[in-house]
Amino acid sequence: MIELDVGGMTCGGCAKAVEKAVARTDPAAKVTVDLPTGKVRIESATPAAAFAEAIEAAGYEVAA
Repeated sequence: MIELDVGGMTCGGCAKAVEKAVARTDPAAKVTVDLPTGKVRIESATPAAAFAEAIEAAGYEVAA
């Protein structure tokens, strides 16, 4: 399980954008976005760095 702290998410549209960024990286990944805490949990064998890069490319900030 990968857990990322993502900043800049404020609404359901933001959550969908993050989910799409994850899906582009690994279409089989299971993703859960928790807006109030900014946590994104991903079940995938793909490295966390790949997801962080994709989420940042979508316009959000990923804490190291």
